[in-house]
Amino acid sequence: MPTLPPLPSSLKTWLKHLDSVRLPILATTHERVRRSLVSSSTSLREVAERIEASPSLALLVLREANRSNNSLSEPAESLEIAISRLGLARTEDLLNMLPVLAEDKIPKPLRQIQLISLHASQQASGLFANRLARLWQEIHWSSLLFLAPLWPLAAAHPELIEEWEHRVLALGEPTQKVERELFGVSLPTLCLALAEHWRLPAWIIQAYRLLATERRLLAKALHIARNNEEPLHQQQLLDADPALSRWLTQPGNTIVFANALALSSHAGWQSAHSLRWQRITALYLQVSLAELQQLTHQQAVNSARQYSASDLWHPAQALLWPWDVRRLQAAPPPPVAKDTSPAWQQHCRELLREPSAFANLLQLTTCIRDALDACGMSRALVLLADKTHSRLVTQQTVGLPKEAQALTLDPANSQVLKRLLAQPGQLRLSPENIAQFSALMPGTLKALFPGEHMLIRSLANNGKVVMLLVVDQQGTPLSDPCVQAFGKISQCIERALASFAKRGR
Repeated sequence: MPTLPPLPSSLKTWLKHLDSVRLPILATTHERVRRSLVSSSTSLREVAERIEASPSLALLVLREANRSNNSLSEPAESLEIAISRLGLARTEDLLNMLPVLAEDKIPKPLRQIQLISLHASQQASGLFANRLARLWQEIHWSSLLFLAPLWPLAAAHPELIEEWEHRVLALGEPTQKVERELFGVSLPTLCLALAEHWRLPAWIIQAYRLLATERRLLAKALHIARNNEEPLHQQQLLDADPALSRWLTQPGNTIVFANALALSSHAGWQSAHSLRWQRITALYLQVSLAELQQLTHQQAVNSARQYSASDLWHPAQALLWPWDVRRLQAAPPPPVAKDTSPAWQQHCRELLREPSAFANLLQLTTCIRDALDACGMSRALVLLADKTHSRLVTQQTVGLPKEAQALTLDPANSQVLKRLLAQPGQLRLSPENIAQFSALMPGTLKALFPGEHMLIRSLANNGKVVMLLVVDQQGTPLSDPCVQAFGKISQCIERALASFAKRGR
């Protein structure tokens, strides 16, 4: 039965899901790395440099080295150390584990975010590595892998990354609001959990702790950095706060600054977000803002020379045009006013409110009914499962006769219902598969939804199916926009079910 697993909505489920994602590698890169691994004339440094061209492989090697050496006191801080721990034969085995794909088959958001990681590594090397030569390897590899926890998310759910980029970087929506709606958890918290689980370099873990739970010092430093035209006054403020001064000069901050510069310039060099990170980096380096901008532009150009792709956006491209006309997308769509957004989206906003906006189950299912009606599903049935999954009872209907309101179904008499109740999933009926599944469905359900086109979806709370949705468009072929809207509504319903279950605690 075709199924559509629900998106994870908690830190634990996201961690398990993303940890299992296998990142792809380009066929050309795969062969180049393979040749270097089997060549007796290639040094360990050269092997590491070849692997660096594939951030996916670099991450896998580092993860495996740190997983296999739990007895060692410290995780590997560089790829060379990781390869030496694993050996060339094991490294080649890891290479062969990655899916080998053509460039156009790898999700574009994954390739884009890995390009940003490569750009961040270039910024870190150019801005900080010469000044902190003793730590150049930690700076280089930690800056390259800082965004690695987002790579499996971009590979498995590229549409979520694109929506986050557009809403946060292009439209300027509040980050916490967008992440709560899309993921159910904040991205820094999710990235911190993955970084700790993978035993990534200590600087990366410290950086995500800063962003997730220890933002006070960062906020104070950003405030001082705003006054970049008076460096003497800035220094006086730092001298008056020794704890802040000590924190600011920590070398591990370099990877945060480098990635923030690369990511924010992806939206626009002159954006307020980018200028904040330019100023605090200038404060860290004790240079003027103009000098810092010149340095970052030079490193962006160097990065573009090394890592170019015709269908990806590199921030260095923006240096060819006025800064204020370049943004995340060449032509980002204008923000949609709230009062002109589709009605089903307005209902979704109600479903996503936290704490839950619903005082009782009737209010919740009424909102669900209205959302299904508004998205174009002319017939809809909302059923609730009892604790033992022995009954499905109607809660709401759209476009169905009166008798549907008192409908009770016994899942034991239907293979389709039993499988949908066993785990959350979706079945889309069409002329191609109706003969296969029709005999496995209750007759009363078929009588309410005559036709060959229908969607049946089961929804879960805490891993247990609690609700079943049955929708169609009067038996006619389902339109793609309505099916997509139905999918998004279903995700919102699962979030609403979880929030509703926690009310009053």
